[in-house]
Amino acid sequence: MPRKSAAENEVPEKESNVVALNERKNEDEIKKLTRMLGAVLEYLTDDELDELDIESLLDETDGLREWWDQYRESNKKKIAEEIKKSLGALSLKELEAIREKIKEKKDE
Repeated sequence: MPRKSAAENEVPEKESNVVALNERKNEDEIKKLTRMLGAVLEYLTDDELDELDIESLLDETDGLREWWDQYRESNKKKIAEEIKKSLGALSLKELEAIREKIKEKKDE
């Protein structure tokens, strides 16, 4: 029976290391998200809370602002597509106002 070379034995080992590393990263991400979700729910269920202060929540929850910024950036294409589809329903006046805002943004 032919024997496998040492190089052939290493490939599955490397692949299993990559899989284990990815699983570890996923577990860490889940722990991080669970912690942030817990902090948000604690904030929302605070009986002494009179008014929601999202900025305060983002500032006081470690990692939440960074996650929120990444989430918003990942949805940028979806938002742009939704806007594009809705342009036909807008009046000329509304479209001109949007165009002016875009020009102002370009001039900044």
